[in-house]
Amino acid sequence: MKANGIIINADASQLYTDLKILTARPSDEDEKILPHRLFGIQDGSEPASAVFWAELAKKEIKQAHEKGKLPILVGGTGLYIRTLLEGIAPIPDIDPEIRSEVRSMTVEQAYNTLQLEDENAAKRLRPTDKTRIMRALEVKRSTGHPLHYWQQKKTGGIADEIKLQSFIIIPPSDILRSRCDKRFDQMLEQGAEKEVIRLVGRQLSAELPIMRAIGVREIVSYIRGEIDRLTMIEKAKAATRQYAKRQRTWFRHQTPEGWIKIFDDINFKKIDDSAIKLLSI
Repeated sequence: MKANGIIINADASQLYTDLKILTARPSDEDEKILPHRLFGIQDGSEPASAVFWAELAKKEIKQAHEKGKLPILVGGTGLYIRTLLEGIAPIPDIDPEIRSEVRSMTVEQAYNTLQLEDENAAKRLRPTDKTRIMRALEVKRSTGHPLHYWQQKKTGGIADEIKLQSFIIIPPSDILRSRCDKRFDQMLEQGAEKEVIRLVGRQLSAELPIMRAIGVREIVSYIRGEIDRLTMIEKAKAATRQYAKRQRTWFRHQTPEGWIKIFDDINFKKIDDSAIKLLSI
């Protein structure tokens, strides 16, 4: 059998060149098995976005098809995948004054205001979800329409142009927690601290996505002497588990009904065998 697939990254953090270890990018050995695309392509000083990634992914998918290869999207950034499939909402540019006014609010003030100005959006969001609350409020104030109005007008998605087979692995929560803890231990063994030290040396803005990647803030606090190493490890593992829990919930409830969900202990041997059959000709 001949391998016929091309792996395309759909993980926001794995896009960045600076963090190979801390984002668990594929190893050199992994990349020898099949071609890999969109891993480590973006400098950390340049923030990526779902729209940016989706355009790159479209090109990679097209090139794979032209070569008679099977493009395989791998990664857990649901917003990226949704943007690729469904397209983007044509939201006009936000008025800078309105954006500044909204961003100056506390999350509590913004949420209370959103309840008055866009009740439906407020109901869909957690009261502590600062980023989404402020986005919904600034869109409503700047455009005169709620965010949902624009989301119904999405364009540029490729869901109707391709035949998609989707697999979501949803392991039991106890196994997921254990694997998160083990993975961070492995990252430290592989040199995650040195990787973050190099990143800090670049003196990038703390607001950039790469500086907010899981594990970065905790290791930075340790490097600066703000917390001890044990506390750093505990905080980073907790942040990883919390994010994995949110991912698990999102993929269980926010993906189309037709997507195949594997709810059980992960049998990697069975999954590997299935993948081989899928990728071979």
